[in-house]
Amino acid sequence: MNTQPTPQPGSRTRALTSRAHETETLMAAAYYAPRGRPRLYRVAAELARRYLYPEDLIVGIIGAEGAGKSTLIRGLFPGLELTNDDDGTNLRRSPLFDFTDDTDFFAPHTMHIDVRYESAFRQPAAIAEAVTHAVSHGRRVVIEHFDALYDTLRYNAQILFAIGEEILVARPSVFGPFPARLKAFVERSIRYRRMAHSAEDLTTHVLERDYGVHAPVYHSDVKHGFVISFAEKPDIPIAEIEARVRDLIARDIRIQPAGEDRIRVGDAAIPCTGTRTHVARAGEIEHFRLLPHYLVHPVFGEHLLVGMVGGREGDPFDDLLPAGDTDPPDTETLP
Repeated sequence: MNTQPTPQPGSRTRALTSRAHETETLMAAAYYAPRGRPRLYRVAAELARRYLYPEDLIVGIIGAEGAGKSTLIRGLFPGLELTNDDDGTNLRRSPLFDFTDDTDFFAPHTMHIDVRYESAFRQPAAIAEAVTHAVSHGRRVVIEHFDALYDTLRYNAQILFAIGEEILVARPSVFGPFPARLKAFVERSIRYRRMAHSAEDLTTHVLERDYGVHAPVYHSDVKHGFVISFAEKPDIPIAEIEARVRDLIARDIRIQPAGEDRIRVGDAAIPCTGTRTHVARAGEIEHFRLLPHYLVHPVFGEHLLVGMVGGREGDPFDDLLPAGDTDPPDTETLP
Protein backbone atom coordinates (compact mmCIF):
# COMPACT_ATOMS: atom_id res chain seq x y z
CA MET A 1 0.00 0.00 0.00
CA ASN A 2 1.10 3.59 -0.53
CA THR A 3 2.70 5.52 2.28
CA GLN A 4 1.36 8.89 3.36
CA PRO A 5 3.41 12.01 2.70
CA THR A 6 4.11 14.31 5.60
CA PRO A 7 2.51 17.76 5.64
CA GLN A 8 4.53 20.47 3.86
CA PRO A 9 7.63 18.29 3.37
CA GLY A 10 10.85 19.62 1.97
CA SER A 11 11.91 18.74 -1.56
CA ARG A 12 14.18 15.94 -0.32
CA THR A 13 11.30 14.31 1.55
CA ARG A 14 9.02 14.58 -1.49
CA ALA A 15 11.60 12.81 -3.65
CA LEU A 16 12.19 10.03 -1.16
CA THR A 17 8.48 9.48 -0.55
CA SER A 18 7.68 9.35 -4.25
CA ARG A 19 10.12 6.46 -4.76
CA ALA A 20 8.39 4.52 -2.00
CA HIS A 21 5.07 5.11 -3.79
CA GLU A 22 6.42 3.38 -6.87
CA THR A 23 7.57 0.16 -5.21
CA GLU A 24 5.73 -0.52 -1.93
CA THR A 25 3.16 -3.34 -1.84
CA LEU A 26 3.30 -4.36 1.83
CA MET A 27 -0.02 -4.05 3.70
CA ALA A 28 0.81 -5.89 6.93
CA ALA A 29 2.86 -8.82 8.21
CA ALA A 30 2.86 -10.68 11.53
CA TYR A 31 5.67 -12.49 13.35
CA TYR A 32 5.94 -14.19 16.70
CA ALA A 33 7.42 -11.81 19.27
CA PRO A 34 10.07 -14.08 20.81
CA ARG A 35 10.82 -13.94 24.50
CA GLY A 36 14.35 -13.04 25.46
CA ARG A 37 16.63 -10.31 24.19
CA PRO A 38 18.88 -12.32 21.78
CA ARG A 39 15.89 -13.92 20.04
CA LEU A 40 14.11 -10.57 19.69
CA TYR A 41 17.29 -8.97 18.33
CA ARG A 42 17.49 -11.61 15.59
CA VAL A 43 13.87 -11.13 14.56
CA ALA A 44 14.25 -7.34 14.57
CA ALA A 45 17.32 -7.57 12.34
CA GLU A 46 15.34 -9.68 9.89
CA LEU A 47 12.46 -7.18 9.94
CA ALA A 48 14.87 -4.35 9.22
CA ARG A 49 16.34 -6.23 6.28
CA ARG A 50 12.93 -7.08 4.83
CA TYR A 51 10.91 -3.94 5.42
CA LEU A 52 12.94 -0.81 6.17
CA TYR A 53 13.88 1.61 3.39
CA PRO A 54 16.17 4.62 3.54
CA GLU A 55 13.03 6.59 2.55
CA ASP A 56 11.30 5.68 5.82
CA LEU A 57 11.67 8.90 7.79
CA ILE A 58 8.89 8.34 10.33
CA VAL A 59 9.04 4.95 12.05
CA GLY A 60 6.29 4.35 14.60
CA ILE A 61 6.80 1.91 17.50
CA ILE A 62 3.74 0.75 19.47
CA GLY A 63 3.44 -1.59 22.44
CA ALA A 64 2.54 -2.05 26.08
CA GLU A 65 5.02 -1.49 28.91
CA GLY A 66 7.51 -4.32 29.17
CA ALA A 67 6.64 -5.69 25.72
CA GLY A 68 10.20 -5.22 24.49
CA LYS A 69 9.92 -1.97 22.49
CA SER A 70 13.44 -0.81 23.40
CA THR A 71 14.93 -4.19 22.47
CA LEU A 72 12.99 -4.16 19.20
CA ILE A 73 14.30 -0.67 18.37
CA ARG A 74 17.89 -1.66 19.15
CA GLY A 75 17.52 -4.66 16.84
CA LEU A 76 16.01 -2.57 14.06
CA PHE A 77 18.59 0.23 14.41
CA PRO A 78 21.84 -1.10 15.93
CA GLY A 79 23.82 1.66 17.59
CA LEU A 80 20.91 4.10 17.84
CA GLU A 81 21.04 6.06 21.10
CA LEU A 82 17.68 5.72 22.88
CA THR A 83 16.56 8.72 24.92
CA ASN A 84 14.79 6.55 27.48
CA ASP A 85 14.74 2.79 27.97
CA ASP A 86 11.95 0.69 29.45
CA ASP A 87 13.60 0.64 32.86
CA GLY A 88 13.91 4.42 32.94
CA THR A 89 17.61 4.21 33.76
CA ASN A 90 19.13 5.52 30.52
CA LEU A 91 17.78 9.05 30.29
CA ARG A 92 19.23 11.60 27.89
CA ARG A 93 18.06 14.62 25.97
CA SER A 94 16.81 13.75 22.49
CA PRO A 95 18.90 15.32 19.69
CA LEU A 96 15.57 15.92 17.97
CA PHE A 97 15.10 19.13 19.96
CA ASP A 98 18.59 20.40 19.17
CA PHE A 99 18.32 19.87 15.42
CA THR A 100 18.35 23.09 13.40
CA ASP A 101 18.51 22.55 9.62
CA ASP A 102 20.62 21.11 6.81
CA THR A 103 23.60 23.21 7.88
CA ASP A 104 23.75 21.15 11.09
CA PHE A 105 26.27 18.71 9.62
CA PHE A 106 26.93 16.89 12.89
CA ALA A 107 23.27 16.10 13.62
CA PRO A 108 22.46 12.37 13.41
CA HIS A 109 20.45 11.05 10.50
CA THR A 110 18.30 8.82 12.75
CA MET A 111 16.89 10.06 16.05
CA HIS A 112 14.78 8.40 18.72
CA ILE A 113 12.05 9.88 20.86
CA ASP A 114 9.92 8.32 23.59
CA VAL A 115 6.66 10.25 23.47
CA ARG A 116 5.47 9.24 26.93
CA TYR A 117 8.75 10.25 28.51
CA GLU A 118 8.98 13.56 26.63
CA SER A 119 5.34 14.36 27.42
CA ALA A 120 6.34 14.87 31.03
CA PHE A 121 8.40 17.89 29.96
CA ARG A 122 6.89 19.15 26.69
CA GLN A 123 3.49 19.76 25.17
CA PRO A 124 2.43 17.32 22.42
CA ALA A 125 2.35 20.17 19.89
CA ALA A 126 6.02 20.97 20.57
CA ILE A 127 6.98 17.32 20.09
CA ALA A 128 4.99 17.10 16.84
CA GLU A 129 6.57 20.32 15.56
CA ALA A 130 10.08 19.01 16.25
CA VAL A 131 9.29 15.73 14.44
CA THR A 132 7.91 17.50 11.37
CA HIS A 133 10.87 19.90 11.29
CA ALA A 134 13.41 17.07 11.36
CA VAL A 135 11.57 15.00 8.76
CA SER A 136 11.22 17.98 6.43
CA HIS A 137 15.04 18.11 6.38
CA GLY A 138 15.45 14.44 5.52
CA ARG A 139 16.09 13.13 9.04
CA ARG A 140 14.57 9.88 10.28
CA VAL A 141 12.69 9.88 13.59
CA VAL A 142 11.93 6.63 15.43
CA ILE A 143 8.89 7.45 17.57
CA GLU A 144 8.26 5.17 20.55
CA HIS A 145 4.62 5.23 21.72
CA PHE A 146 3.67 6.66 18.33
CA ASP A 147 -0.01 6.15 19.16
CA ALA A 148 0.30 8.85 21.86
CA LEU A 149 1.46 11.43 19.29
CA TYR A 150 -0.66 10.53 16.26
CA ASP A 151 -3.66 12.76 17.03
CA THR A 152 -1.40 15.78 17.46
CA LEU A 153 0.91 14.95 14.56
CA ARG A 154 -2.13 14.42 12.29
CA TYR A 155 -0.35 12.12 9.86
CA ASN A 156 0.66 8.50 10.06
CA ALA A 157 4.08 6.90 10.17
CA GLN A 158 5.52 5.54 6.96
CA ILE A 159 6.01 2.19 8.67
CA LEU A 160 4.61 0.91 11.98
CA PHE A 161 5.97 -1.81 14.26
CA ALA A 162 3.60 -2.95 17.03
CA ILE A 163 4.70 -5.56 19.58
CA GLY A 164 2.55 -7.73 21.84
CA GLU A 165 2.39 -11.50 21.56
CA GLU A 166 3.17 -10.87 17.92
CA ILE A 167 5.13 -8.22 16.05
CA LEU A 168 2.92 -6.53 13.49
CA VAL A 169 4.55 -4.64 10.62
CA ALA A 170 2.34 -2.30 8.59
CA ARG A 171 2.70 0.37 5.93
CA PRO A 172 -0.30 2.65 6.43
CA SER A 173 -2.21 4.28 3.62
CA VAL A 174 -4.85 6.97 3.98
CA PHE A 175 -7.20 4.09 4.89
CA GLY A 176 -5.04 2.82 7.75
CA PRO A 177 -4.18 0.85 9.70
CA PHE A 178 -4.17 3.52 12.36
CA PRO A 179 -2.07 3.45 15.54
CA ALA A 180 -4.98 3.12 17.97
CA ARG A 181 -6.14 -0.10 16.34
CA LEU A 182 -2.69 -1.67 16.45
CA LYS A 183 -2.26 -0.55 20.05
CA ALA A 184 -5.55 -2.17 21.09
CA PHE A 185 -4.56 -5.43 19.40
CA VAL A 186 -1.12 -5.75 20.98
CA GLU A 187 -2.38 -4.72 24.42
CA ARG A 188 -4.91 -7.57 24.30
CA SER A 189 -2.33 -10.10 23.18
CA ILE A 190 0.61 -9.16 25.46
CA ARG A 191 -0.99 -11.03 28.37
CA TYR A 192 -0.49 -14.33 26.50
CA ARG A 193 3.16 -13.51 25.86
CA ARG A 194 3.73 -12.78 29.54
CA MET A 195 1.92 -15.94 30.65
CA ALA A 196 3.73 -18.08 28.08
CA HIS A 197 7.13 -16.65 29.02
CA SER A 198 6.56 -17.25 32.72
CA ALA A 199 5.26 -20.77 32.07
CA GLU A 200 8.28 -21.46 29.85
CA ASP A 201 10.70 -20.34 32.57
CA LEU A 202 8.84 -22.31 35.25
CA THR A 203 9.06 -25.41 33.05
CA THR A 204 12.78 -24.83 32.47
CA HIS A 205 13.23 -24.32 36.22
CA VAL A 206 11.48 -27.63 37.01
CA LEU A 207 13.53 -29.48 34.38
CA GLU A 208 16.78 -28.20 35.88
CA ARG A 209 15.83 -28.38 39.56
CA ASP A 210 14.12 -31.78 39.57
CA TYR A 211 15.64 -33.62 36.61
CA GLY A 212 19.10 -32.11 36.13
CA VAL A 213 18.35 -30.93 32.57
CA HIS A 214 20.81 -28.11 31.82
CA ALA A 215 21.70 -26.20 28.68
CA PRO A 216 21.93 -26.66 25.81
CA VAL A 217 18.18 -26.68 25.32
CA TYR A 218 16.61 -24.45 22.69
CA HIS A 219 13.51 -22.32 22.91
CA SER A 220 11.08 -21.18 20.24
CA ASP A 221 7.52 -19.99 19.92
CA VAL A 222 4.02 -21.20 19.17
CA LYS A 223 0.76 -19.27 19.47
CA HIS A 224 -0.16 -18.83 23.16
CA GLY A 225 2.72 -21.06 24.13
CA PHE A 226 6.34 -22.14 23.87
CA VAL A 227 8.56 -24.92 22.54
CA ILE A 228 11.61 -26.38 24.28
CA SER A 229 13.83 -28.48 22.01
CA PHE A 230 16.14 -31.33 23.07
CA ALA A 231 18.85 -32.96 20.99
CA GLU A 232 17.83 -36.33 22.47
CA LYS A 233 14.49 -37.45 23.83
CA PRO A 234 14.33 -36.85 27.61
CA ASP A 235 13.46 -39.86 29.73
CA ILE A 236 11.00 -37.75 31.74
CA PRO A 237 7.23 -38.30 31.88
CA ILE A 238 5.53 -35.17 30.51
CA ALA A 239 2.57 -35.56 32.88
CA GLU A 240 5.01 -35.37 35.79
CA ILE A 241 6.60 -32.16 34.47
CA GLU A 242 3.17 -30.63 33.98
CA ALA A 243 2.07 -31.53 37.51
CA ARG A 244 5.14 -29.91 39.07
CA VAL A 245 4.74 -26.71 37.08
CA ARG A 246 1.05 -26.59 38.00
CA ASP A 247 2.06 -26.92 41.64
CA LEU A 248 4.20 -23.75 41.34
CA ILE A 249 1.27 -21.99 39.68
CA ALA A 250 -1.14 -23.12 42.39
CA ARG A 251 1.24 -21.79 45.06
CA ASP A 252 1.12 -18.41 43.28
CA ILE A 253 4.84 -17.79 43.76
CA ARG A 254 6.26 -14.36 42.86
CA ILE A 255 8.14 -13.83 39.59
CA GLN A 256 10.28 -10.71 39.52
CA PRO A 257 13.53 -9.32 38.04
CA ALA A 258 16.64 -10.25 40.05
CA GLY A 259 19.40 -8.23 38.41
CA GLU A 260 20.72 -8.34 34.89
CA ASP A 261 19.45 -11.35 32.90
CA ARG A 262 17.98 -13.10 35.93
CA ILE A 263 14.55 -13.46 37.48
CA ARG A 264 13.54 -14.69 40.90
CA VAL A 265 10.99 -17.53 40.91
CA GLY A 266 9.93 -17.82 44.52
CA ASP A 267 13.25 -18.20 46.36
CA ALA A 268 15.25 -19.34 43.31
CA ALA A 269 17.10 -17.04 40.89
CA ILE A 270 17.23 -18.35 37.32
CA PRO A 271 18.64 -16.99 34.02
CA CYS A 272 16.31 -14.96 31.81
CA THR A 273 17.07 -12.41 29.08
CA GLY A 274 13.56 -10.93 29.05
CA THR A 275 13.11 -10.05 32.70
CA ARG A 276 10.23 -7.58 32.25
CA THR A 277 8.03 -9.75 30.04
CA HIS A 278 6.52 -11.80 32.83
CA VAL A 279 3.43 -12.02 34.99
CA ALA A 280 4.00 -10.78 38.53
CA ARG A 281 2.76 -13.97 40.15
CA ALA A 282 2.55 -17.55 38.87
CA GLY A 283 -1.16 -17.67 39.71
CA GLU A 284 -1.80 -15.30 36.80
CA ILE A 285 -0.89 -18.08 34.34
CA GLU A 286 -4.17 -19.42 33.00
CA HIS A 287 -4.86 -22.98 31.80
CA PHE A 288 -1.25 -24.17 31.63
CA ARG A 289 -0.85 -27.54 29.88
CA LEU A 290 1.79 -29.55 28.03
CA LEU A 291 1.26 -31.55 24.87
CA PRO A 292 1.16 -35.13 26.21
CA HIS A 293 3.92 -36.40 23.91
CA TYR A 294 7.19 -35.15 22.48
CA LEU A 295 7.09 -34.06 18.86
CA VAL A 296 10.01 -34.94 16.62
CA HIS A 297 11.26 -32.43 14.08
CA PRO A 298 11.37 -34.30 10.75
CA VAL A 299 14.52 -32.54 9.48
CA PHE A 300 16.66 -31.89 12.56
CA GLY A 301 15.49 -34.83 14.66
CA GLU A 302 15.03 -32.65 17.75
CA HIS A 303 12.49 -33.67 20.38
CA LEU A 304 10.06 -30.87 21.16
CA LEU A 305 8.24 -30.24 24.42
CA VAL A 306 5.28 -27.95 23.69
CA GLY A 307 3.44 -25.89 26.31
CA MET A 308 0.30 -23.75 26.08
CA VAL A 309 -1.45 -21.13 28.20
CA GLY A 310 -4.76 -19.30 28.00
CA GLY A 311 -8.28 -20.39 27.08
CA ARG A 312 -8.82 -23.76 25.45
CA GLU A 313 -11.36 -22.65 22.82
CA GLY A 314 -9.78 -23.18 19.42
CA ASP A 315 -6.82 -24.80 21.20
CA PRO A 316 -3.71 -24.94 18.97
CA PHE A 317 -3.18 -28.45 20.37
CA ASP A 318 -6.08 -29.50 18.14
CA ASP A 319 -3.73 -29.15 15.17
CA LEU A 320 -0.94 -31.12 16.84
CA LEU A 321 -2.88 -34.13 18.14
CA PRO A 322 -3.86 -36.82 15.63
CA ALA A 323 -7.61 -36.69 14.85
CA GLY A 324 -9.60 -38.94 17.17
CA ASP A 325 -6.51 -39.97 19.13
CA THR A 326 -7.49 -39.94 22.81
CA ASP A 327 -4.33 -41.77 23.89
CA PRO A 328 -1.57 -40.27 21.76
CA PRO A 329 1.77 -42.01 21.40
CA ASP A 330 4.66 -40.90 23.55
CA THR A 331 6.38 -39.46 20.47
CA GLU A 332 4.78 -38.00 17.35
CA THR A 333 6.62 -36.89 14.21
CA LEU A 334 5.62 -33.51 12.85
CA PRO A 335 3.94 -33.68 9.44
